[in-house]
Amino acid sequence: MGFIFNLRLLATVLLIVLASAHRDHQHARHARASLGLKNEAEAESAYWREKAQQTLAAKLESLQAVNTNRAKNVIMFLGDGMSIHTITATRNLLGDSSEKVYFEQFPYTGLSKTYCVNRQVADSACTATAYLGGVKGNYGTIGVNANVPRYDCTAANGEEDHVDSIAKWAQDAGKDAGFVTTARVTHASPAGVYAHTADRNWENDMEVVEGGCNPEETIDIARQLVEWEVGKNLKVILGGGKKNFLNNTVRDEAGQRGYRLDGRNLINEWLAEKQSRNVSANYVWSRKGLQQLDLDKTDYLLGLFANDHLPYDGDRERNHDLSHLADPSLTELTETALKVLQRNENGYFLFVEGARIDMAHHDNYARRSLEDTAEFARAIQKARELTSEEDTLIVVTSDHSHVFSINGYPERTQDITGLSGTLGDDNVPYNILSYANGPGYYASFSQAIGRKVITEKDTKNPLYVSPAMVPLSADTHGGDDVAVFASGPYAQYFSGTYEQANIPALMARAAGIGPYANV
Repeated sequence: MGFIFNLRLLATVLLIVLASAHRDHQHARHARASLGLKNEAEAESAYWREKAQQTLAAKLESLQAVNTNRAKNVIMFLGDGMSIHTITATRNLLGDSSEKVYFEQFPYTGLSKTYCVNRQVADSACTATAYLGGVKGNYGTIGVNANVPRYDCTAANGEEDHVDSIAKWAQDAGKDAGFVTTARVTHASPAGVYAHTADRNWENDMEVVEGGCNPEETIDIARQLVEWEVGKNLKVILGGGKKNFLNNTVRDEAGQRGYRLDGRNLINEWLAEKQSRNVSANYVWSRKGLQQLDLDKTDYLLGLFANDHLPYDGDRERNHDLSHLADPSLTELTETALKVLQRNENGYFLFVEGARIDMAHHDNYARRSLEDTAEFARAIQKARELTSEEDTLIVVTSDHSHVFSINGYPERTQDITGLSGTLGDDNVPYNILSYANGPGYYASFSQAIGRKVITEKDTKNPLYVSPAMVPLSADTHGGDDVAVFASGPYAQYFSGTYEQANIPALMARAAGIGPYANV
């Protein structure tokens, strides 16, 4: 009996101990939950030590596997206005702060200094000259050095001040070149591939005339793309901006008028020039037309999918008019470009711009900007999947930042585009994301009551305009450095902090082309 009694006593004690341990475990779980932990494992030291071991192993592996192959192909991805804050916020939009946007997994990372010769804070024109041509120029100018002042009608006509891009270096080496953008194909960033102009706004002859210049002497950017050597030899041109190619008496396929004054149809002229060379060339203006192309039999491809810019990626998916079926995504355009360019056995240079990241920031549309950054990352992933790290260098960067910040001390589980969870000293909620300046000032501030009360319902609207401190019709760029990510041959070159103008030199050296081939 005493033995049985002792067993019962022992069982009772064990049950009490187990119940106490369970309560302690539950208490610890509740305590961790109250701390806002999104991943319970993060509460343990071992979790962080294991992550550190994984990072060290990856670093050691990349050091031991330094790729010094000649880069047959070079792909440059440009997230226009994609500040480091933008990348960080996109992580949260995609899931959590601990995650990585796809290109953050690339083994080498650096920082690029973005200023223009005459401005601390750059625009997309002078930066395009830097990261594509290796020379810094004046604010608002493209493909010319700083001897050319902005708005000078004839200063850019002298070839001695022209800055050739890496696309030309690739063409001169027998490689093909092309570009993809979600902006007009004559916009500042893609124009850096082929144009030389004293004003980024001279995209058509009407703009040249309004600038007080003679369009027969000051050749607009659209004409340069169709007529000048680098532009007319580009194998792939995909983006928007049909209005700069058509006369103002002509309507495009969607019924929208062109902007030109000279009576010319530059799309037809582009096709005629290719026909005169007896090469296969196709022009498309819709996603359906793009999908129907036989890319194996396409030597030259011009795709203009909008009269102006392509739609925001989030809007493309949300719209009820099935615009996601009518308009190709950046990922689809990138894949198409690669299929055309990969036919050249000597290799290629491809420039891909996620342009609307920047445009959303200008309007203080934080959610739209992050959505376009997420699509930008998907396009990069597709490019990496379609190519080999052994012979294809991929470089991802931005031209400049924006005055965009992540505020307060929000819980990990909170929506990055929502409220911070705390009140300001005026007892009014404030956003996690906000801007130093821009149109958001008018939506968030009233002269009568000060800051307006914002609700979570407001912030969930994709067209919600985030708050800004200084009233401006569009937010300004930021002057801080931007990140550079690299994968493939000589990706190790892109570590450290350097001038933005060094980027094409590093790419060219990896590929063995241009003035830096044998440095």
